[in-house]
Order: sequence, then structure tokens, then C-alpha cells
Amino acid sequence: MSNKSTAEDPFPVRVISQHISNYIARLGEVWVEGQIAQLNVRPGAKMAYIVLRDASVENSLQVTCFATLLKKSEVPVEVGARVIVHGKFDYWQGRGSLSLRIDQIKAVGIGELLARLERLKKALGAEGLFAPERKRPLPFLPGCIGLVTGRASAAERDVVEVSRDRWPDVQFEIRNTAVQGVAAVPQVIAALEELDRDRKVDVIILARGGGSVEDLLPFSDETLVRAISACRTPVVSAIGHEPDNPLTDYVADLRAATPTDAAKRVVPDVLAERARIAEMRERSAAALRNWVERERHQLTSITSRPVLAQPHRIWQDYADAIAEGRRRMRREVTDYVGAQFSALEHLSARLQTLGPSATLARGYAVVQRVAGPGDADVVSSIGDTPPGSQLRIRVSDGSINAAVLGVQKAASSPTSSEEETEPTGAEGAGETTGTEKQ
Repeated sequence: MSNKSTAEDPFPVRVISQHISNYIARLGEVWVEGQIAQLNVRPGAKMAYIVLRDASVENSLQVTCFATLLKKSEVPVEVGARVIVHGKFDYWQGRGSLSLRIDQIKAVGIGELLARLERLKKALGAEGLFAPERKRPLPFLPGCIGLVTGRASAAERDVVEVSRDRWPDVQFEIRNTAVQGVAAVPQVIAALEELDRDRKVDVIILARGGGSVEDLLPFSDETLVRAISACRTPVVSAIGHEPDNPLTDYVADLRAATPTDAAKRVVPDVLAERARIAEMRERSAAALRNWVERERHQLTSITSRPVLAQPHRIWQDYADAIAEGRRRMRREVTDYVGAQFSALEHLSARLQTLGPSATLARGYAVVQRVAGPGDADVVSSIGDTPPGSQLRIRVSDGSINAAVLGVQKAASSPTSSEEETEPTGAEGAGETTGTEKQ
């Protein structure tokens, strides 16, 4: 066939159909896995017609086989069963249709399905889709809950009733989808994406009330697992199948054992919360009362101390100490002054006794030689008063002016007894110049 065609030289239908048939024939024999979406076996007919559908996406394939092949199958072949078929593609040129003509068919066993799921689980876990750090916390009190579940199912009833019993004001955005079969995965993904875009939805619950391993296969689909991991809204998986957890349980932010358990873990119990609040208020009030009482006792203990019970006492003690110090200082000063005054009196008495005034009062006199005006020397020897010297004689009540007429040495003097003597100035003075009071 020429690789080029034009409007002037187009390909005839028969030619293009022939080449399509030749090209498909070169595919040879293949093994294909899928889920039976439709099965048409007419009574008495030799041929059976099957629609084989991909388990994850909306892709289907027409399959034909002899009716005896289905009857000889070791396992029942029915709608919804996952099967593996072997055959060769046929292109019917007359009506332009493609079908897979099979000669072998066998069901996918549970063991093989579980092994595949385990391999897929390890692969997704290696990518980090199940990592704990990816888990988002659930809101404490969600205002609106998105619910993805089967229509009129027990799971929907359980979630809604339990949630509203626990918190009557909670709101729901419910999306009913297929929860098993070939349509489950695309419908659930579409519902998740729609609820995730809704700003008022605080958390999404994916609920189903259990089932067999085959029934729960859509919840282990890789496409659905990746869609859940891409959601910005926290997702709770409540599939309700304990022995074998579907992969949505691992990728979801929270796994609940049943839809009822999901409602209890997402919505707080208003009665329990009120009781908890009342208990916390009582405990807080008791703690506050105990604290106040403890502080009151401590304050009473502090105020009962002398320094606070009588705060002026400390100043009074200091004032008393100062007054006592002043008294002691005054007493010591008085004693000291008295002692000094007494010593002064003794010294004064001694001074008066030893002083010249007392001597003069006893009849003694002080003789001074007057050399000139304002110049007088005390006479201590007869040599100081030659005859004719002017003298001033001081007595107790004044002074006497006299002149020296002569001198006389004392009897103990070594001078000769034959030597003439002359009377002293006081005794031999025949004249005085006058008397001067001092």
C-alpha cells in the first residue's frame, strides 16, 4: 500500500480494510487480562460474545469464543469476574469491527490477585505514598464532611446517623458511586476530585461496608490510590475489611475499621465533649481554689512575721538604740568634761599655790632692776644691782620704786668679816621715788 493518498487518489475502503486486517493479523496470539463487563450466550448458539473491560479505566474490548469454551471452563465465567484469555485478533472487513477470538479462558485466582496487590503495595510504598509524614491531621470539628459511598447503602446510613447523633450540626456532601465492579474506580475518582475542589468540605470519608476480596479490588487500584494521595483534603478510608486491607487504607490520612468507626473518629461526641469541658472547668476551678488558698496561707504566714505584723517596730528599735547611744554619749561626755574640769581645778589650785601671787601673798617680793622705760630685769644676784640702780619691788598689792644704796653678801659668802657692809636697798633706802599700784 502506498504511504501517500490525496484527494485525487484516495484509498478505497476495501484496500484500507485489507491492510488493517493484514496489520492486525501480524499481532499474533496474545494473553489479555480484564474483567467481564457483559456476557451474551444465546441458547443453542455456537458463539458467545463477551465485553472485556479494563479494571482501572474506561476501556473495553469485544471478545468472541465458542460457547463450548465457556461450558468447559473449570471456574464459573460470569459478569464481574476477572479473567485471563488467550486468542488472536480478527478484523471483520465487512462491518469494520475488531474482536478478539479466544481459545482459552481462565479466572484470576485469589492467590494471584493478592500477590499482585502485594507487589503493587511495595512499589507504591517505595515511592513514599504511604509515608507517615504525608498523613494530614483531621480537623477537630468538621463543618462539612464529604462522603463517597454506594447509593442507599448501610455504610452511608451508618456514617450519617452516627455523625449527627454525636454532633447534630454537622453537614454532609454525599456522592453516591459504584463501589464494586468495573465502574467503581472512575466514579470514585471523579467524586473524590469534585469533593476535593469544594472549599467547604473539611474531610472526605470513603466508605463501603466490607465485602469479598474480589468486591474490594477497586479500592486497591493504583489509579485510585494515586488520586487519594493527590487530594488536598484529608481522606478517611472506611472500607470495613479487616483480614486484607485494601491499598486505600495505607494511602489515606486515617484508616477506620468500619464506616461507624470512621464517623466516631471524624466527628467528636457533643455529650462527651460537654462532659469533658465540665470536668475541665471543675478541675480548673478546684486548682484555682487550691492555689488561692495556698497563696492565702503563705500570705498569712508572711504577714504574721514581726517585721510585717509591726513594721514600725524595726524603726522603734533603731530609735531606741539611737536614744540609748545618745544617752551614753551624753553621759560619757559629761563624765569626761567633769573629769577634765576637776583636773583643771586641781591644776589651777596647784598653779595658784606655786605661782608668784601666792608667794607674794606670803610676804615675798620680786625685785626688778629698771634699766630704762619699759625695760625691767628680775634681780637674782647682788651683782645685778650696783649702788644707785633703780629698782621696782613688786609685792602682793602693788610695786615700790627704790634705789640701791648698797649691797650685802650672804653670811655664807667667803668674803672677810672685816669687810664693810652696807644696808640693802629696802632697809637702807632713805628715799623712795613713789609707790605704784599694779
